[in-house]
Amino acid sequence: MNLRQLHQFVTLAETGNFHRAAERLHMAQPPLSVSIRKLEGELGAPLFERTSTGVLLTPAGQAMLEDARRALQHAEQCRQAVQHARAGTGGRLRLGIIGSATYALLPRLIPSLRARYPQIALELTEATSSEILEGLLARRFDAGLLRFPVLDASGFDLTPLDRDDFVLAVAESSPLAARGAIALHEAAREPFIMYPRAKVPGLAALAMMRCQASGFAPRVAQEASQVQTIMSLVASGLGVGLVAGVARQAVPRGVVCLALTDNPPGFHISIALARLAGDTSRVVQRFTEHALECGASTGAPALQ
Repeated sequence: MNLRQLHQFVTLAETGNFHRAAERLHMAQPPLSVSIRKLEGELGAPLFERTSTGVLLTPAGQAMLEDARRALQHAEQCRQAVQHARAGTGGRLRLGIIGSATYALLPRLIPSLRARYPQIALELTEATSSEILEGLLARRFDAGLLRFPVLDASGFDLTPLDRDDFVLAVAESSPLAARGAIALHEAAREPFIMYPRAKVPGLAALAMMRCQASGFAPRVAQEASQVQTIMSLVASGLGVGLVAGVARQAVPRGVVCLALTDNPPGFHISIALARLAGDTSRVVQRFTEHALECGASTGAPALQ
């Protein structure tokens, strides 16, 4: 039994006549008759009752018809899935994401991607930037949304999708909270909640460089990897913390985020799309193109 025979069987069942079925199948009638008899011989039961005006399904043929239709439907779905994968408009995309990508970037990117490419199946995994790079090398991820810039970009293609700056998270009870904005050096004597170098080396380096650019080395009171953990520790009064400006969209009770007025020229942080250098995956290329278009359509500022 093969798909060609199933197609012939279904067509004959629907037309009820060898001549009409052969015309629909664009073949001669005798080969169709031979093929159906071979199918019946293989299955060990007649599928059609021959009459003077055409054919009728036997009980065996009736039992087979719906499954034959489903088999043909699944075969067509397989064909379409391969075509979508070849074109990059379908298939699975394993995407590693940092937590802060969920504040603004993903909510505007994912709905439009699903509307444009409904056949692409997204598999999202939250991870740190270093874990995303490791996952790309190990082929656990096809692409990633990570904090940019990174310490070592060799072997990767990085495409910035937005631009952001650090803000200073302070407790609502802190005297600093009354300020709408602050120069970072004015908080130099505060205890800082910083990122651990072992887990988030890139962000830890960026936060440390930002403090040094304002003329001081921070006194580290506590370390935390996740923005929400830093915010919670800030609310508890353990210190202040540098977080990406986009985190202001999810500030917990008891925390105020202050804009920094002494940003060094050209010092920005952003979220970038990371891929292995030379990756020729069509679905990753489609995702990259869509992500760039989405950023442009929302008026995201270009990197300087």
